Amino acid sequence: MVPPKTAILTDSTCDIPPSLLAKYHIEVIPQIIIWGDQTYRDRIDLSPTEFYQRLSADPVHPSTTQPSPVDFQDSYQKLFAAGAEQILVITVSGEMSGTYQLACQVARDFPKPIRVIDSKGPTMSLGWQVLAAAQSRDRGEDLNQMIQKAKQVRENLQQYVYLDTLEYLHKGGRIGTASMWIGSVLQFKPLVRINHQTGIVEAAGRARTRKNGIALLWEEFFQSFPAQKPTHIAVLHGNQPDQAQALGKRIQEEYSPQELIINITGPVLGVNTGPGALALCGY
Repeated sequence: MVPPKTAILTDSTCDIPPSLLAKYHIEVIPQIIIWGDQTYRDRIDLSPTEFYQRLSADPVHPSTTQPSPVDFQDSYQKLFAAGAEQILVITVSGEMSGTYQLACQVARDFPKPIRVIDSKGPTMSLGWQVLAAAQSRDRGEDLNQMIQKAKQVRENLQQYVYLDTLEYLHKGGRIGTASMWIGSVLQFKPLVRINHQTGIVEAAGRARTRKNGIALLWEEFFQSFPAQKPTHIAVLHGNQPDQAQALGKRIQEEYSPQELIINITGPVLGVNTGPGALALCGY
C-alpha cells in the first residue's frame, strides 16, 4: 500500500491500541523511562504489564523524559524517505512534558513542512485527537481540515482518572491543582480530571474506598456530557484488566458508543498514575 502523503506522528503516551495504529498508518515515537541506571523505550523495551509488576515491587521509583532531538530528526527523516510530503505531529500536553516544545524545535530546523500540535492532554485525550486527524486524512481532507477535526475533538473531550493514591502523581511532578490535597488525602482515594484548555491535572473529587472511587469516576464522567451521550469512549487501566473490561461492558450496555477502546496505560503515564488507576476518556 502507498504510504499517505500526510504522515501522522505521535508519541507513545497516546495509548492507541496497536491494531488502530496499523490501520491508520500512525507512527509513534517512544518516550523514555529511566529506572535506576537503565533506560527503556516506552512500550518497546518495557511492556506495560512488566512495568506495573516491577513498579509495585521495586523500591527505586522510575522517572521519565521525552525523546531526544535526534529521535525526532530520525522519525521525520524516516517518514519523508517513505514518501510523505508533509508531517502532522500531535503530542502529549506541553504542560506535562517537553515533548511538544522539542518536536517544534526540531521541526523549525527541518527543510520540509511539519506541523506540530499540542493535544493539551495525555493518554487517549491525545489518542482520540490523533485518530480523528487520521480518519479525516483517510476521507481525503487536507492538513488544515485534519487539524480542525483534532481541535473539535479536543474541545469536547472529557477525561477523569481514579487513583488509588496521589503518591505517584506527586513524585512525578504532574500533580497540577490536585496539589491542594497533599498532606490531607492519605485516607482518601482521589479523582482527578484533565483540563483540555490548560493541559494540566485538576482535582475532581475523592472517596474513602476503591469501590466508591470507581463509582465517582463513572458519575463524574457521564455527568460531564449534559447535552448528549458520548459516542467515543476509552477505558484505560493501570494493570486492572478485569475491572476495565467490566466498565467497558457496562458502557456498551448503557450507552452503545460508536467507538469503545479498552487499553492498559503505558509505562510513561503509569509512572504518574501508579498501579490500580482507572480512567474514562471520551467525547
